[in-house]
Amino acid sequence: MSTHTPNLHTKYKEEVAPALMETFGYSSPMAIPRLLKINLNQGVNGAVTDKKLVQSAVEEMSLIAGQRAVSTIAKKSVSNFKLREGMPIGAKVTLRRTNMYEFLERLICVALPRVRDFRGVSDKGFDGRGNFTMGIKEQIIFPEIVVDKISNINGMDVTFVTSAKTDKEAYELLQLMGIPFKK
Repeated sequence: MSTHTPNLHTKYKEEVAPALMETFGYSSPMAIPRLLKINLNQGVNGAVTDKKLVQSAVEEMSLIAGQRAVSTIAKKSVSNFKLREGMPIGAKVTLRRTNMYEFLERLICVALPRVRDFRGVSDKGFDGRGNFTMGIKEQIIFPEIVVDKISNINGMDVTFVTSAKTDKEAYELLQLMGIPFKK
């Protein structure tokens, strides 16, 4: 294991945690909300007809995340979509610890500013239990993706799983970490 500490992890320890402790008045440092994991999930359009699309999506997501992604399979058959149970239909990856903080830093500092007409992240993605999901329309906003080599443009969902009990605590945590929410 390396001794490298991501910048955002240092920022959390030195700035974010004390600010949350002061704002919400927690009695213990262990009660301060923290980021537990980040899930990236991508459904591949046209995966039913072309199996190579899922494989390329897994490779692209592995590049973006910095760790190996896995393909997701259909749980149920849907005749209207010509989908059978067990067919690969997407890609997913779960990031924790160092990889999680490094991905979040790349998302905030590099990828989000590259979104066309970016006005901030919508705060409508909270689930009521302190977790937040946002959608990304194009995977080409990440610098790891070479635009000339991709076959089709797909979006993805990014879910931030926190230890916060309420959406207000999670919103404050993510905002202090640097996610640019709409005003």
